[in-house]
Amino acid sequence: MSDTAPVRIEPDGDLAVVVLDNPPLNLFDQSVFDALEAVAGELVGLTDPANPDRARAVLVEARGKVVSGGVDVTFFRDIAEGPEPEQRGAELWARLLEVAHTFEDLPVPTVFAAHGLTLTAAFELSLACDILLAAEKASFGLVEIVVGLTPSMGGPQRLAERAGPARARELIFTGERYPAAVLERWNVVNRVLPDEGFAAAAREYAHRVAAGPTVAHAATKQLVAATVRDGARAADALVPTVSGALFATDDLRGAVASFLTDGPGKATYAGR
Repeated sequence: MSDTAPVRIEPDGDLAVVVLDNPPLNLFDQSVFDALEAVAGELVGLTDPANPDRARAVLVEARGKVVSGGVDVTFFRDIAEGPEPEQRGAELWARLLEVAHTFEDLPVPTVFAAHGLTLTAAFELSLACDILLAAEKASFGLVEIVVGLTPSMGGPQRLAERAGPARARELIFTGERYPAAVLERWNVVNRVLPDEGFAAAAREYAHRVAAGPTVAHAATKQLVAATVRDGARAADALVPTVSGALFATDDLRGAVASFLTDGPGKATYAGR
């Protein structure tokens, strides 16, 4: 991926940093969607446990004053006024949902850092990440009603998972922008951090997660996802296989030895 692409990966140690950089408003247009799709595919390889240089966490951040002003409306116009709009629309949503699924299914923690206004596709991408960090001044909205759409990159579903169906409907029906503090109360935003030093704090948070037991984090993601999809008993059924395998990892063996020798909290992990 070119270092001038509107979405690109900038490695930082064990961290794969996905950068959205399409000034001035980081609007999602054809080039951004294409680059996002390519980055999603690249992340699969970068986080593969078989990769000796694997990334152990992913951080998504944006350049500029806003995270994103949303989708370039001419992109929707071209679909609506072109041939076979229903088919092309369906193909677009299927493609973008595949991107969201790819981010969700990565076997490492994913963190989205929102430093400012975060609308539509960018907000939906943040909901496909494990952790959503927001600066105090950040605000969020799924404002697709202004062009007669419903969010279709997974936003309604994932808002309902985090905040419940009533809040999801409210947020989408009104098309309003919601401050970070409100969405933290609704369990959509995980943490609100001070505006001053936000980028560095989000990067430090992601590095801290990346330094943890990578294989165990992957197991956690599997169990949480199974619970959301099928309930706690379905996740219970996975535990013997998913969590039993952790006893064969170098991370567990090393952490247990460290605990017994030096006490808790001193272990270091290699992601194996």
